[in-house]
Amino acid sequence: MQFDLDSLSRKELQKLRGDVDKALSSLADREKRAALDAVERAAAEHGFSLSELTGIPGSRGRKSKSPAKYRNPADPSQGWSGRGRRPDWVNAALAQGKSLSDLAV
Repeated sequence: MQFDLDSLSRKELQKLRGDVDKALSSLADREKRAALDAVERAAAEHGFSLSELTGIPGSRGRKSKSPAKYRNPADPSQGWSGRGRRPDWVNAALAQGKSLSDLAV
């Protein structure tokens, strides 16, 4: 592909630079994903997971969820680890006079 860069205005050249930067970044991301997929497949062919070989827990940087320390008595499928923003059901229980120890698992 040929461009006559001398015929483009400053604005057009800057837009072209931005488009090229975005394309390079996107290409790098795709290449990294492809490489990681290939490494995971190679590890699996030998009977290992990538995390077993690297010693890094969880492949692809996934974090494990913290276990629930509190459960919603009205709906036991709802839990909260005690980290982050309080769920609405915790706030509602506290407003009704319950304490966090009442909701503890």
